[in-house]
Amino acid sequence: MKEQQQAANQTFAPFQQALAQGWEKALASFQSLGSGAAPAGMPLEMPRFSFSAPRLQELQQQYIDEATALWRQDMAERTRVDRRFAAEAWGSNPVAAFSAAIYLLNTRTLLGMAEAVEADEKTRARLRFAVEQWVAASAPSNYIAFNAEAQKKAIDTQGESIAKGIQNLLKDVRQGHLSMTDESVFEVGRNVATTEGAVVFENDLFQLLEYKPLTAKVYERPLLLVPPCINKFYILDLQPENSLIRYAVEQGHRVFVVSWRNPDASMAHYTWDDYIENAAIKAIQVTREISGQDKKGGQIDTLGFCVGGTILSTALAVLAARGEQPAASVTLLTTLLDFEDTGILDIFIDEAFVRFREMQMGTGGLLAGGELASTFSFLRPNDLVWNYVVGNYLKGETPPPFDLLYWNSDATNLPGPMYCWYIRHTYHENQLAVPGALTVAGEPVDLGLIEAPVYIYGSREDHIVPIGGAYASTQLLKGKKRFVMGASGHIAGVINPPVKKKRSHWIRADGKLPKTQAEWLAGATEHPGSWWTDWSHWLKTHAGKQIPAPRSYGKGSAYQAIEPAPGRYVKAKA
Repeated sequence: MKEQQQAANQTFAPFQQALAQGWEKALASFQSLGSGAAPAGMPLEMPRFSFSAPRLQELQQQYIDEATALWRQDMAERTRVDRRFAAEAWGSNPVAAFSAAIYLLNTRTLLGMAEAVEADEKTRARLRFAVEQWVAASAPSNYIAFNAEAQKKAIDTQGESIAKGIQNLLKDVRQGHLSMTDESVFEVGRNVATTEGAVVFENDLFQLLEYKPLTAKVYERPLLLVPPCINKFYILDLQPENSLIRYAVEQGHRVFVVSWRNPDASMAHYTWDDYIENAAIKAIQVTREISGQDKKGGQIDTLGFCVGGTILSTALAVLAARGEQPAASVTLLTTLLDFEDTGILDIFIDEAFVRFREMQMGTGGLLAGGELASTFSFLRPNDLVWNYVVGNYLKGETPPPFDLLYWNSDATNLPGPMYCWYIRHTYHENQLAVPGALTVAGEPVDLGLIEAPVYIYGSREDHIVPIGGAYASTQLLKGKKRFVMGASGHIAGVINPPVKKKRSHWIRADGKLPKTQAEWLAGATEHPGSWWTDWSHWLKTHAGKQIPAPRSYGKGSAYQAIEPAPGRYVKAKA
């Protein structure tokens, strides 16, 4: 046995030596990235970093040991842990199994090297992100020459899968984005965004939708929803069974929703102030007038989702500075007000990036919706990019119909000046969290002036609004607050109807809101199912008494039904 081991060691010694030499060359290339020397024509100095020497030695030995072990072990078993290589075709093809195994080893090593970098946290995060993007793009599963599963399908279908893949590619090129679902199945107003209602007001920025009551009586205080302007509002009204809008109507609320216009060239000069004064504040005013809550002391319930929550809170702070408190309650869903913890998106934001955007579109122009959609997709490249490249083009498959992914592909533009103001003063400088640091619509902004009670929801696995960032609003707002954490991510955590009986949510029974989310969670209790029922009980305590449901949309001659919901603004394509 000892002699066999010595023979094996002699056999693999040249291989191990080559690996060691290759490691040294790779490390030299990697270290050159942190030397501070910028490529020709690049005016900015590259970030500097070094490596933890003990960690690199550990990684080097681990790499050599694992690479050597690949020749002695079943490579198929080592690759099945990754779903990209789980199909039988990978395991039955030795060359494919080896390429997948080596790829996974290289991926682990490169990510380990990124973790071994000694630099400031932002540089480390950017380096990790760059390595993750590179290894995701370089996977052998992404290329027909290496993808054993796609090759087998081409043989089994006598080339039909390749022909279909080329057709899918040409279709996606024509439509300008990668297909994540069968978009031909869906149509806004026909089988998504179908809750019955009407447009009762519109201007250049938004349409205000009022929904038909489904109960004989409604609460006297209406509920105004402000969705994100970077997406279409119908994420809140996909199908009847998962529509938050319909759910609120069924609970007896008179529901109004802002439907943002998809900006075109005519809106290229609109600013953040325009979105606050002429959209959010205008929507509050019109909702109050239609519902009869415009008289002294009259109030409405409000809800903001994601950026919509940031817009709503800013508008309420502006109104508070003017001596007005129109909100009886505020619900914030996965919303950032304190931008100290912005998660992975922080890697994109620095002074150079903000200045570039301001030069590009700060005084006029549009941020293309496709650019925003691509950015968010590449935050999860294997799930939202390469998975569909392989399925659509290499295997010739049509992705199954999925309403949420149809919505995800329905991009919206943003006016350049509005976008530039937003990224500078929130993501980059975090001034919204500082009382009086910003002036919006002619008023100093102090979120602490908002007196309304607040229901704050955050999703545990949210990569766009990290749970800590969502929780931070509890430390800014002064009204009585309730914080709830849900399972899953930015969208799936929010769109979680009770009938599905899926996921969980966490509540702290004592109502305490310590400084950090981790401290809060230590005293919280998990409850199975959706957070919607908890929110519904809370909202009803702020909705006032019940009155007969209105029999018509709008109010008198001032606000009449313009067209049926969901209106034409939401149907405009970027």
